[in-house]
Amino acid sequence: MGRRKKGLPVHGWLVLDKPANMTSTQAVGIIRRVFNAQKAGHSGTLDPLATGILPIALGEATKTVSFAVDGEKAYRFTVRWGTETETDDTEGAVTKTSDQRPDRASIEALLSQFHGEIMQVPPAYSAIKVDGARAYDLARDGETVVLEARPVFIDSLQLVDTPDAATSVFEARCGKGTYVRALARDMGRLLGCYGHVIALRRTQVGPFDEAIAVTMDELMAASDSGDPEQLSRLLQPVEAALADLPELLVSQSDAASLARGQTVLIRGRDAPILSGPAYATSKGRLVALGELAKGALHPTRVFNLG
Repeated sequence: MGRRKKGLPVHGWLVLDKPANMTSTQAVGIIRRVFNAQKAGHSGTLDPLATGILPIALGEATKTVSFAVDGEKAYRFTVRWGTETETDDTEGAVTKTSDQRPDRASIEALLSQFHGEIMQVPPAYSAIKVDGARAYDLARDGETVVLEARPVFIDSLQLVDTPDAATSVFEARCGKGTYVRALARDMGRLLGCYGHVIALRRTQVGPFDEAIAVTMDELMAASDSGDPEQLSRLLQPVEAALADLPELLVSQSDAASLARGQTVLIRGRDAPILSGPAYATSKGRLVALGELAKGALHPTRVFNLG
């Protein structure tokens, strides 16, 4: 007889507006305890010093995390020119300095080099694994960490403000694996003045943005109310992470087949031309996630929403 899972079968997404000085793991732990959920996980680490969108999956929503992780992300960040640090933000010791400060024209002329697919060396203080260990753990132990450049995609990078000669504010939209701290580092080096991030806010992760984000104060107020309905109203549905995929409406009999892991034929005039990932619902209820090919849906994930 299997061990009974602790907690409640809570399913959905909590789009947290993470405060500064909190790790992503700490945020997941808090939300799991507040909801007394059996399972929870986040869709992409957000640095402790950063604020903003941290989507946290509860229960069956954890089966859709990869779609949120792979989605486009948006950031607003502030760079301080004149110093480079070992962490590329304010946490690390200063490693390089310069008396030079870039003017607005020089910065804007540089931005085209950070558009489309570029090769980027991640910060030494990052969660990337090196021989099984996290790079930041090795760096903190005093080891020299050498990471290989890897391709990342940047949809846009814009200079939006220059509060003073030593400070610039940017907005970026980019793909999975892009490090904003590395953008600041590399811009500073190309400008010959060095730079590091002093403020970072993530404003979007895939379909999740600030419009539906929940602050920690709002979360705690709902928790303290003692009303489960107040907490449940903070959740987005499991399928929210699948917003970019086609939705297939299936019959109850096809839903039962998908729940057993069986392939079903997709009826309707669009069925022959659709292909790739899709999800199926029946009477408004999420049933399965799968791959469409040759007019059939092959389930890869089946949802048990109770």
